[in-house]
Amino acid sequence: MTRKIRLAVGPLLWLLSLPVMAGDTTAEIQYLLESIGQSNCVFIRNGETHVAADAESHLRMKYRNGKFWVNSAEQFIKRIASQSSWSGDPYYIDCPDTDRRLSGDWLSEKLAAHRKTI
Repeated sequence: MTRKIRLAVGPLLWLLSLPVMAGDTTAEIQYLLESIGQSNCVFIRNGETHVAADAESHLRMKYRNGKFWVNSAEQFIKRIASQSSWSGDPYYIDCPDTDRRLSGDWLSEKLAAHRKTI
């Protein structure tokens, strides 16, 4: 009897947790987007440089159009914010006093640091 209750209740608990997971994912992605926009970094996309605010705007547009393919902040980084969907070229971030980095690496570090604070 106890096993049957667990089997019945387990999937229900998982379903109830979905909106919370979705909310956490949305909050993390918003944090990443704001981190780009508020940085003093230059965003390199398809060989052209863009100021931070323009980079944030571009990635918000890509996320709006592609959020169906994103179920986590990691997927956002990999599928939306790491490379051009047109050329396949990687995105870079060039921040003051640091070397140019792949945007995916920079965002992954931001996400890890953010998660340590919550």
